[in-house]
Amino acid sequence: MISYPGFFMNVRNMFVSLIIGFPAGVFGGIAGVGGGAVMIPMMVGILKLSQHRASGTSLVTLVFTGLAGTIAYAAQGRVDFEAALVLAATAVFSARAGARFSHSIPEAKLRRFYGAFVVFIALSMIAKPWLPHVSSPLAGWAKWAVLLAAGIFTGIQSGVMGGGGGAVSIPAMVLLAGFGQHVAQGTSLLVMIPAGATAAWTYWERGNVDRGLLRGMIPGILLGTWTGAGIAGFLPDADLRRIFAAILFWIGIRYLSTPPPSRVEEDLEGA
Repeated sequence: MISYPGFFMNVRNMFVSLIIGFPAGVFGGIAGVGGGAVMIPMMVGILKLSQHRASGTSLVTLVFTGLAGTIAYAAQGRVDFEAALVLAATAVFSARAGARFSHSIPEAKLRRFYGAFVVFIALSMIAKPWLPHVSSPLAGWAKWAVLLAAGIFTGIQSGVMGGGGGAVSIPAMVLLAGFGQHVAQGTSLLVMIPAGATAAWTYWERGNVDRGLLRGMIPGILLGTWTGAGIAGFLPDADLRRIFAAILFWIGIRYLSTPPPSRVEEDLEGA
C-alpha cells in the first residue's frame, strides 16, 4: 500500500533537488567550479540539511558537474589533460585529508577564513592585467611544480568546504602557470572528478550524504552544467575571467558574513 504523505514528500524533495541542481550546474559550467556555493546554502536553508550533510551531498553531485563540464569544454578544445593529471595526482590525497579535517574544526571560523581567502583571490583575478603574472603558459618542470602544489591546496579546499577546488586551481593556472581562462576552467572541471569523488567517499562513509536527493539533483546538475559551459564558450577570455572573479567575490562575502559560532550552532540545532 502506498503511503501518500510519504510519496508526495519524496516527489517534493525530488522536484526541489532538481531545481537546486540546475542553477548550480549553470553556475559551475560558466565558472568551472563545483557549484557548492549555490547548492549548500539551499540545501541547508530549504531542505534543512546539516552543514556537513549538505557538503557531502554537494561533493557527490560535483563529480557529475565535472563529467558534464569536461565533455563540454573538451568539445571546444579547452581541456589540458596532462595538466589535469598532474593536479589530480596530489589533489586526490589532500582531498581525503581535508574531508577528515573538516569534521574537527569550528565551522564558523573556517568559513570566515575561507571567505577572506576567496575575496583575496577574486581581487587578484580582477587585477591580473596590472599584477606581475605569467604572460604565456609555463613548460617543463616549472609548470609541473606549480600544478603539483596547486593540486595539494585544490584537494584541501574540496575536502574541507565541499566544493570542487576551482577557487584554488583556476587562479593558480591563470596567474602562476599562464593558462587562458577557458582552458583553466575546463581543466579544473576534469580535476574535480577524482578529487571530488575522493572527498565524497569520506563523507559517504560517515553517513553525511543524502542519497535520496541525488535522484533529482544529478539530472539538474548535468543539464545545468552543459548549459553553463555552452554559455562560457561564447564569452571572451577577459570577460570570463571577470565573471569568475565576480562569482568568487560573491562566494567570499557570503562566507565572511557567517554569524558567530553561537548562532551557527543554534541554526544547526533548529535544522
